Amino acid sequence: MKNLRMSSITLLVLFALSISIFNMNILKVSASRENPAENYYSEIYRPQFHFSPEKNWMNDPNGLVFYKGTYHMFYQYNPYGNKWGNMSWGHAVSKDLVHWKHLPVALKPDKLGMIFSGSAVVDERNTSGLFEDESGGLVAIYTNAGETQQQSIAYSTDEGVTWTKYEGNPVIPNPGIEDFRDPKVIWYEQEQKWVMVVAAGDHIRFYSSKNLIDWEFMSKFGENEGAHGGVWECPELFELPINGDPKNTKWILQVDLISGAVAGGSGGQYFIGEFDGTKFINDNPPEEIRWTDYGKDFYATQSWFNTGNRKIWIGWMNNWEYAESIPTYPWRGAMSLPRELTLKTIPEEGMKLIQTPIKELQAIRKSPYQWSDLKVTPEENILSDIKGNMIEIKADFELGSASEFGFKVRKGENEETIIGYDVKSNQLFVDRTNSGQVQFDKQFPGKHLAPLQPENNRVTIHIFVDQSSVEVFGNKGEVTITDRIFPEPSSNGIELYTKNGEVQVISLSVNELDSIWKK
Repeated sequence: MKNLRMSSITLLVLFALSISIFNMNILKVSASRENPAENYYSEIYRPQFHFSPEKNWMNDPNGLVFYKGTYHMFYQYNPYGNKWGNMSWGHAVSKDLVHWKHLPVALKPDKLGMIFSGSAVVDERNTSGLFEDESGGLVAIYTNAGETQQQSIAYSTDEGVTWTKYEGNPVIPNPGIEDFRDPKVIWYEQEQKWVMVVAAGDHIRFYSSKNLIDWEFMSKFGENEGAHGGVWECPELFELPINGDPKNTKWILQVDLISGAVAGGSGGQYFIGEFDGTKFINDNPPEEIRWTDYGKDFYATQSWFNTGNRKIWIGWMNNWEYAESIPTYPWRGAMSLPRELTLKTIPEEGMKLIQTPIKELQAIRKSPYQWSDLKVTPEENILSDIKGNMIEIKADFELGSASEFGFKVRKGENEETIIGYDVKSNQLFVDRTNSGQVQFDKQFPGKHLAPLQPENNRVTIHIFVDQSSVEVFGNKGEVTITDRIFPEPSSNGIELYTKNGEVQVISLSVNELDSIWKK
C-alpha cells in the first residue's frame, strides 16, 4: 500500500505539472497568434523569397496557369506528412509571381489512385463542353496513379477555387506502360486542337484532342535521343522566337530524368527542333545532351499556360537522391525562382535556351551597394562590411591574370558556399562541400560545374542567395546552377575573391532582398 500511495502522489504531482506546462503552451500559442509576423515562416532554413508550403511535403509544380489576372500554381503535396505520399494537388495564387497566397488543397486521391503531376489550361472556347453558356473555364489534366498510371481531367467553374473531376475518367487509359505520367497540354493554334505530351518510361508520347476528353495517339519521341540515365518524367513543350524574331521560331521539348543527370541524381534536359502538330524532330544529333540546369536542385520544370508573349517556368528545388532527408521542418520542399525563357544564337555554340529571373523580383530589392571599374586582388575583399542571408549579386568581370574568381556567400567561421569561375577550364561552378549541414546524405556535398565561354573576354555572374539555396545565372542566363544549402543563420558573410592574380570588375551590385512572407 505504501508503494501504491507513493505512486498516486507522484501521479498527482505529474498531472499538476503537465497542466501547468499545457497552460504555458496555450499562452505561447495565443501570443504567436496575436503576433503572427514574429513567427510566420521564420524557421531555420525557411526560404524567404522562394515559394514553400506552410507545412508538409511538396514536390513538382503542377497546373501552372494564368487566368483573369491571377497566376495559379498547383503542386505535388502530401497533406498529412513531411515525406512523399498521399499525393494531392496543393494550391497557391499570386498577382506578381513573387508574393503567394495559400489556398486549400485542390485535388485529392480518389478510387483511381493518387493525383500525380500534370498541367492546366484555359478552355476559353468551351471545347470540352464542361461549362455552361459557352463561358469556358479551367481544365486540369493529371495522372491518376493507382494500380496503373492513367490520364484524367477535372474542371473548375469558379476560377480555380474548387474542382470537379470528370465522371468519365480516365480520358487516356494506360496503354500497357509502367511509367505513363505527367501530361502537359498546350493549344496548337494551326490545327485548332489540343496537344498532350506524356512521359512513357524511356520516351515521350504525343496525343491530340478537339475537346480535352477524346484523345488520339499521334507519335512518340526519344527512345534513342538524349540522356537515359533514368526514367523520363515531366515533359514540357513550347515554341519560342529565335533572337526575338516572332517570324523565326523553334520548338523546345524539355524532359526530366529521375537519375543520371549532369550533377548526379535527378535533373532536366531539353531538345530544340520542329513540331508539326503531330511529331517532334530534334535539330541536333541524338547523342547531344543539352542540360536544363547544371546544379543538383532544379527538377520537374513547368511553364505557365496563357502568359502571352512571355514564357515563364519554375522548378522544384530538390533531388530525388536525398529529397526526403533535407533538414527542414515542418515543411519539406521549395520552388525555384520563376524564370523567363528566350532562345538565343550564341557565336560558335549555336542555339541555346536562355533563362533569366523574372523582372518582378526587382520589387523586393532594398539597400543597394554598387561599384564599377575596380581591380580586385587576392589580398582584399571589398565586400567585407556587407552581411546578408538574402541577397542578390550582379557582377560583370573582365578576365585578367587571376586563375579563378567569384564569390563566397553564407560565409561563417567554418562554412561557406563558393560561386566561382575557373578561367583555364572556362567553367562556372558552385561548391557546397562546406556549405553547412551536408552530412544528412553522402550524395549532397560536392562541386557542380557548368561550361561558360567568355564573351569579349568578359563573364557575367548573377546570383540569388536565400536562407537555403543559391541560384546562379551565367552570361545573362546562358547557363544556370541551382543548389540547396543549409548553413547556420549566423553564417552571413560575403567575399569577392580571386586566386593567383587580379580580375577587373566592370560593374558590381549587391542588393539585400526582402521577405515575401511578411504578415
